Amino acid sequence: MTIKDLPAALRPREKLLAHGPAALADAELVALLLRTGMKGKGVLTLAQELLDGFQGVAGLLHATADGFTRVKGLGPAKRAELTAVMELARRALAQQLRHAPVFDSPAKVKDFAALRLGGLGHEVFAVLFLDSQHRLIEWRELFRGTLTQTSVYPREVVRHALDLNAGAVILAHNHPSGLAEPSRADEFLTQSLKSALQLVDVKVLDHLVVGTGQVVSFAERGLL
Repeated sequence: MTIKDLPAALRPREKLLAHGPAALADAELVALLLRTGMKGKGVLTLAQELLDGFQGVAGLLHATADGFTRVKGLGPAKRAELTAVMELARRALAQQLRHAPVFDSPAKVKDFAALRLGGLGHEVFAVLFLDSQHRLIEWRELFRGTLTQTSVYPREVVRHALDLNAGAVILAHNHPSGLAEPSRADEFLTQSLKSALQLVDVKVLDHLVVGTGQVVSFAERGLL
């Protein structure tokens, strides 16, 4: 069944205009971005297959333009639109974090880290560099590793902090396994970075571990 075959009240665009975006299922929202399907496959089916292929909305938010090329039925225009929407979501959160202290919206900091790191198939260590008022200066991905380990060099983190004149940082990395529970190695790394950054008067406010559908905060756990 195509969208045209649906009653007007059940079509995604009409539903959104009448009831707001929260009333739409994930596939319906994606279908609005795709607009059309392909020969033999309606846009709603294509949208659901896209979500299934990327393991839901979280995976879709982290898909790259190259990743979209592997999906049959997504031409250059559709790939560009999807990539642009995902990047806008990341930039919108970053903009909010630049205009207010991160402590004003800890949930947004977690959401931002999840948008950046969740669903990746490799481990990434990143840092949110903050000014003296704890507003975001810049997010930088500093190190990438395998599925099991990442080499993080404290001197490199310190160098970037000095380069940006940061007053504080929030550390963040993902667990490709999907489990967000911090390991002993994570705790050791946090303390090593905390000690190194203290030498240049930069405070570590938190370390976020991103898994599938969960972000664990060291600060909330009392591990800092």
